[in-house]
Amino acid sequence: MTNHHLHHHLHAPLRSTPQSSSSSSSQTFTSKLLLLLTLLPLSLAALAFILQWRGGIPDPTTRWSPPGSHHLFPGMDASPLSSAVVHSTPSDCLSLGRSASPSFPYYQNWKFDSVSNLRPKICITTSTSAGLDQILPWMFYHKVIGATTFFLFVEGKAASPEVAKILESIPGVKVIYRTKQLEEQQANSRIWNETWLSSFFYKPCNYELFVKQSLNMEMAIVMARDAGMDWIIHLDTDELLHPAGAKEYSLRQLLLDVPRNVDMVIFPNYESSVERDDIKEPFTEVSMFKRNYDHVPKDTYFGMYKESTRGNPNYFLTYGNGKSAARIQDHLRPNGAHRWHNYMKTPNEVKFEEAAVLHYTYARFSDLTSRRDRCGCKPTKEDVKRCFMLEFDRSAFIVASTATKDEMLKWYHEHIVWDDKDIKLKLLRKGILTRIYAPMVIIQGLRESGVFSSVIASAPTALSKEKFLLTIDSSNSSRATASQSLPSRKIGRIGESKATIRKALEVDAAEFEEAAVPPLSPPGMDDNHLSVRV
Repeated sequence: MTNHHLHHHLHAPLRSTPQSSSSSSSQTFTSKLLLLLTLLPLSLAALAFILQWRGGIPDPTTRWSPPGSHHLFPGMDASPLSSAVVHSTPSDCLSLGRSASPSFPYYQNWKFDSVSNLRPKICITTSTSAGLDQILPWMFYHKVIGATTFFLFVEGKAASPEVAKILESIPGVKVIYRTKQLEEQQANSRIWNETWLSSFFYKPCNYELFVKQSLNMEMAIVMARDAGMDWIIHLDTDELLHPAGAKEYSLRQLLLDVPRNVDMVIFPNYESSVERDDIKEPFTEVSMFKRNYDHVPKDTYFGMYKESTRGNPNYFLTYGNGKSAARIQDHLRPNGAHRWHNYMKTPNEVKFEEAAVLHYTYARFSDLTSRRDRCGCKPTKEDVKRCFMLEFDRSAFIVASTATKDEMLKWYHEHIVWDDKDIKLKLLRKGILTRIYAPMVIIQGLRESGVFSSVIASAPTALSKEKFLLTIDSSNSSRATASQSLPSRKIGRIGESKATIRKALEVDAAEFEEAAVPPLSPPGMDDNHLSVRV
């Protein structure tokens, strides 16, 4: 065989199997492609990790940080605020300190001023005598969920120099003191000449507070309008809004979704249901709440009514008709502490199906005596009716005024603490009781991030008594000027008779002079046949 033939013979098989060669190449290409697709995302992930670790890629949550913040938040070691030593901390601020590990980096600056341009703008007004241990967690929780401005009508501990100087240093906070000038100004309010609040006038304790809250709300409306607010809400400092049902846990988002033709929205209230008698900080120690009648199926509510009340006068210990938010608009007025109204129309009002206001009532054993000490009524069944609107408040006042500490503690367990695990589990399964953790997590996160300690550390030094009083006078005189735009029956009309004043303001407003809505108990078993509720 010639060399030519031998060469042809050796290589012929290779030429004679083109399909086998193609199949082998295809498998090699597929293997390489799979290897590339596997290694590429791993390589990118490793690169991203390295860059992030070295600071090459900024955290998206820092892009809204105010200038000069260096992407830090109070509570981190590099924060000068968190390392400052607080020498003049009030006694009620000891629990506001931070832990060693920051865990709430969502806001890079405790002043929360980097989101003030967002809409809608929401303000909260309150009348309080609480200390910083209650006001700061309450305020900054609401800042986190979207409130931007706070009108604080303060007295008692809240008006003391060491507390007031800290509150006044917080951006978006207006502190209004109960001075002689403020009382004289409110004495000229048109409210005194109208009928909707008249049944609460000149009565002690809760009735007096209810009138005071309404007068403060009237002033807050003017302040809110001057500040360019879109919504106003009246809350007590033992209440937290729970914006469930929104696309995110945001009060701003919740109100943004409200149709434009709606004037007011109602937050049904849930009531704290404590499981211990030694709670010190309700906002971070209470997670169980009794749901409002409006959020429970009617059959379940009345079917479980006996187990839910445990011998108390009503389903809730205190009120059950919620709180409301109102759009800032012309002729807006308060309608008691729980509602808003309008002098010239019947407002279009809706009720939230999921969102609520969490009411931490009698959550501490000490609440029994603190409520007692704020009221000078006699502990008799007849006299307490003059002082308290709700039956449970009346009973609690009598017990706190007449019983020994051991007797009070026994009564507290029987009527307030949920000791029976079987009943508790049954009501949780039925939906009467529910667990809500979001406020607890947010407030604990704020504390651990050093927000509260930073606020206290950055406040100016305490004012002298003289300077403090001058500040109060100045603050209230400026408020007085602003509030004169309120339609009043007396201001600027001293020379006119009451008859002339009434005639000038009677227009069509009388048609809308609905009586103030007091704190109301939820429906009882006697109301089982009713389908319409206040």
